Amino acid sequence: MSDQLQRQWDAIVVGSGLGGLACAAYLCAAGKRTLVLESHYVAGGNSQAFRRHHQGRDYEFDVGVHYIGECGPEGMITRALRGLGLADRVRFRQLDPDGYSTLVFPGLTFRVPAGWDRYRARLIETFPEEAEPLGTVVDKMREIADTGRRLHNGQLSPESLFTEAPDFLRWGIRPVSEVCAELGLSMKSSAVLVGEQADYCVPPSRTPFVLQAGLTDHYMRGAFYPEGGGQALAARFVEAIRAYGGAVWTNSPVGRVRVDGDRVAGVTLAQTGEEIDAPVVVSNADLKRTVLDLVGSKHFSKETVGRVEAFRMSLPLFVVYLVLDRDLAAEGVPNTNYFAWGSYDIDAIYRKIEAGEVPEEGLVYIAIGSLRDPDNPHLAPRGCTNLQLMTVVPREYSFWNVDKEPTAGGQYHRDPSYRHRKDEVAEWLVDSAERILPGLRDHIDWKEAASPVTQERFTRSTGGTSYGIEYACDQLPPMRIGPTTEIQGLYLCGASTPSGHGISNVIRSGVAAAAAALERDLMREVLAGRVLGDPGALPEQRDDWDPWLECKKPPPKRR
Repeated sequence: MSDQLQRQWDAIVVGSGLGGLACAAYLCAAGKRTLVLESHYVAGGNSQAFRRHHQGRDYEFDVGVHYIGECGPEGMITRALRGLGLADRVRFRQLDPDGYSTLVFPGLTFRVPAGWDRYRARLIETFPEEAEPLGTVVDKMREIADTGRRLHNGQLSPESLFTEAPDFLRWGIRPVSEVCAELGLSMKSSAVLVGEQADYCVPPSRTPFVLQAGLTDHYMRGAFYPEGGGQALAARFVEAIRAYGGAVWTNSPVGRVRVDGDRVAGVTLAQTGEEIDAPVVVSNADLKRTVLDLVGSKHFSKETVGRVEAFRMSLPLFVVYLVLDRDLAAEGVPNTNYFAWGSYDIDAIYRKIEAGEVPEEGLVYIAIGSLRDPDNPHLAPRGCTNLQLMTVVPREYSFWNVDKEPTAGGQYHRDPSYRHRKDEVAEWLVDSAERILPGLRDHIDWKEAASPVTQERFTRSTGGTSYGIEYACDQLPPMRIGPTTEIQGLYLCGASTPSGHGISNVIRSGVAAAAAALERDLMREVLAGRVLGDPGALPEQRDDWDPWLECKKPPPKRR
C-alpha cells in the first residue's frame, strides 16, 4: 500500500476498545476500508492484558474482562462473533453454574447460581421470612429484563412500552432501593440482590431497577470467560479487520477529529501532525474527551455540549494484581467471583466514597484468573495462582494527591504522596481479602496496583472510570448521545452510548455504529445469523497464536 493511499480511508475508528474493534470489523466486512487508531501500544482498551517478567517468571494480567454473559449459542457476543466468521475462533469457559459469584456479608454467604428459577429458589431459601416479597421482586426483575432484551433486539419499540409493557415504565426506571423497599424487602435481602455492584459502580439509590434486572439476566444463562482472556476477543476482531481490508495502528494517538463545515473530514495524529482523510469517523474514545477535546465544543450545539459537560461518570475501581505461590485450584477453591461487603448498607458505603473515603466496610471484589483460564500459559508459573483484588474508590485527583490529569501531561507515578496513598489502598485490599482467602499475604509472589489515575493514563477515560457515564436514574440511555451525532459522518460507540457498558453492550454499540454509518439494519442481520465478509480470508488458526502479540503490532513505517 502506497503512502498516499494510507492517508485516505473509507472510515476511521478512534480507539480500539471492543466497541471500536467490533465497529471496524463490521465496516471492513461490508467493504469499507477502515483504519483503527489506538494511542496505547496494545489494542483492546479495557479488554487488553499486560505482561510482567520477574526473576525468570512470566505473568499476564487481564485489565477489564473478569466474567461475561451472552456467550451461549444465542448470546449477543456469540452472534456478533458469528457475523464476522469468528465464532469458532473464541472458546468460552463457564464459571461454576452453582455459584458463579459468591456474595459475602457479615454473617451471610450467598452463592449466585445461573438460572432464574434456581436463583429465585435460593433467595427464598436464604430469606424464608421474606419469601413472598422476594418472589415478587425476582419475578419483576425477570419480566423487566425480558422487556429490555426485546428493546435491545428491536423486537419492541420504545413507543409500544405504554401499551405492551407498562410495568417496565412503572418499575424499571425507578431506583432499585426504592422498588425493594416498596415491595417489602429488608436492607439485608436488598443488599444481596445488588451484591455484584462492582459491575456498574452506582449507589442503589441511583441505580435504575432495569439496570440490576438486566445485569442479573445477563448471567442467568451462564457466566463465562474467554480462553486467552479479554485480549483474545480483541485479537480476533483485529484479525477480522486486517483480513477484510482494514488496519489497526497502535502507538497512534489522535490529536484532533477534523470537521469541515457540518461534516467530518478525517483526523490529525497527535505525535506527527499527519492528516488522514475519511468521510466517516467513529469515536470509541471517552465521550467527554470526544465532544469537548477531539472534535471540539464549537462544532456541537450548546444543548449537546451542556449535556455532555453535566454527565456524571461512574465511580472508578482500584485494582491489585497478584500472583500467589499457591495453587488455589488444587486447594479446591471454586471458580467463582467473590464480592465481600463489610455492611448491608451499600448506599452508606457509596456516600463515604463520594465524600473522598475508602470505607473500612467497603467492597472487596476478587477475580481469580487462574481458575477461569487454567490452560493459559502466560498467567503464572505452574503451581501458582493469578488473581485480582478490586474495590470502588473516589475519583477526585486530590484523593490521589495528583494535581493534573495524566492525559494533559501530569506526572504522578513517582510522586511520594501519590505512591503512599496507592500503597495504603493496596494494603487495605490485601488485608481485607484475607477474610476470603486466609493466608494470602504470606504467599504473594508478585504484587502491583493500578489506581483510577493509572486507568485514565492508559485508556484516557474521564475520572479513570471503566464504565463510562454513570448508568443512573437521572442519566438513562435516552439522554445519551449516539451512535449518530449532529455532525455528518461522525458516529459514537462504547460504554457511554445508549447501548451501555459491559462487554456485550459495547460490542453491540460497535455494531450499532457500523449500522448507522452503513445505513443498514446490521443488528437484524446479525441476530438472524448472517455472516458478513469472507471467512475464507481469515488466517489459518495456529497453536502458537498469541493474542497479546497480535494486538501490539506497530503501524507501518510511512515515508
